[in-house]
Amino acid sequence: GQPDPSVPPSGVSCSGCGAELQCRDGTAPGFVPAEKYRSLSEGPDGAAGLRDAVCQRCWMLAHHGRALRLQLPPEQHRLVLSAALRSPPRHGRGPLLLYVLDLLELPDPVLPQLSGLMGPDVPAAGLLVVGNKVDLLPGDSPGYLGRLRQRVAAACAQAGLRGAPLVDVRLVSAKTGFGLEGLVSRLQRSWKCAGDVYLLGATNSGKSTLFNTLLRSDYCKSRAPDIVNRATVSSWPGTTLNLLKFPIINPTCDRIFRRQERLNQEATKTEDQLSSEEKKYLNHLKKEGYLVGEVGRTFQQQKSSTVIDFDPDMLSYSIDEDPTDSPKKTKKREEFTYNEVKDARWCFDTPGIVKDNCVLNLLTEKEVKLVLPTCAIVPRTFILKPGTVLFLAALGRIDYLQGEKSAWFSVVASNLLPVHITTLSNADAIYEKHAGHELLKVPMGGEERMKEFPPLVPQDITLKGIGTAEAVADIKLSSAGWVAVTAHAEEELLLRAYTPKGTALVVREPPLLPYISSIRGARIAGSAAYRTKKPPSLVENLKTTGKR
Repeated sequence: GQPDPSVPPSGVSCSGCGAELQCRDGTAPGFVPAEKYRSLSEGPDGAAGLRDAVCQRCWMLAHHGRALRLQLPPEQHRLVLSAALRSPPRHGRGPLLLYVLDLLELPDPVLPQLSGLMGPDVPAAGLLVVGNKVDLLPGDSPGYLGRLRQRVAAACAQAGLRGAPLVDVRLVSAKTGFGLEGLVSRLQRSWKCAGDVYLLGATNSGKSTLFNTLLRSDYCKSRAPDIVNRATVSSWPGTTLNLLKFPIINPTCDRIFRRQERLNQEATKTEDQLSSEEKKYLNHLKKEGYLVGEVGRTFQQQKSSTVIDFDPDMLSYSIDEDPTDSPKKTKKREEFTYNEVKDARWCFDTPGIVKDNCVLNLLTEKEVKLVLPTCAIVPRTFILKPGTVLFLAALGRIDYLQGEKSAWFSVVASNLLPVHITTLSNADAIYEKHAGHELLKVPMGGEERMKEFPPLVPQDITLKGIGTAEAVADIKLSSAGWVAVTAHAEEELLLRAYTPKGTALVVREPPLLPYISSIRGARIAGSAAYRTKKPPSLVENLKTTGKR
């Protein structure tokens, strides 16, 4: 589609990303091709005809999984967010900040910046931290969820947050629904409807997915899902460009009681009592994640019965005529009434804060899809001797330089990223020959791609083992994943880890999943690898039958 610089901006936001719809500049947020823009805005409703429209970028993401690059500097996301947080409090009270933290990214690089985004004169009423993507992590021991929750709480304390007291820490999966009913109950019982709620977090933390799930839960007004469009969701960083919102329902005592009745009733069901469609969807979610939950709705708008327009003239036509369809009537767009929103509290989805020193910033759209895990991560464990090298695609490398005994290296990363083991003497030649090609897979594009890709830079790491059952540390290779290192007690290891220049390499002590090396099958003969082993999935809010 072509732009038309003569047409002024619409004043209407894209229902997918929040950017103002316009047809002036194809490289700016909110672009709609001029022909489409005019067909929507020049109708009887004027600019209101654009209200259900999405911009070209959201349309391409939703229908083709393709991301159009925009001329939008990363600081623009911070300006939008900071302006929202510094606005005067509505209803005489500051907002509740719902910070969405990607558990795979601990320690979260954006959390320490939160205090700087908030204005000193408008303190938030509270901070509730949501550890998202818990469904992707395999349970390495009983009680691992409690340990993960403690790690998130420790990260909050280490970030030194000021001006927003920590209300709670919850673990959820916005994708599979695990923990979402508990989050809604927590919000309704403690925060009630006291003020607005802002979803904050880094890019790719899952804010928009959580926004869409809450939109179809008991947290929003019953008519909202029919009026408010879902946010655009994609693996491309920075999909949301401006504020999106839905109105929060007032959790009266009667509504809380009715909601609890529904939850109690659903908790008595077993998988065998589900309908065939529900079972099919549940099995799909089990393949996607280790932890699964159902998000239901207690308060739903009653649908009016469908009225069929009967046109007898359409049933008669001459032998020389072809039957024609009657013109479709334009469906009237539902709107909130004045009374519904005059004192409403809103839940806002905000633009993600772009992470500095992140490997995703260096990758193409296809490469990002391979690097970001979208289903349950199956850990891959290798036993390595000194003088051995582990490659995680061409995005990370770990050399085992010195040690007395073999050690175990457990890779926690997207199942689509290859792991290659070689000797120290062959490692440089392997990288030179196969980076950009199928063996190492990412980056992709051959020699031309690697000419523009930053070189790997080393960092020496010394670790002391604490026993063969427990990892001593995680070596986090930016956002590509991490490698948990398990060694014999008191055994000193000298390692050298590499990540692309300009990206962050973090040694995480203690490790996030310390017993991860126990999730493995038998050793593969003649190889450094063990057979992979995927733990079973757990379904929340369903009665167990004793079967797996």
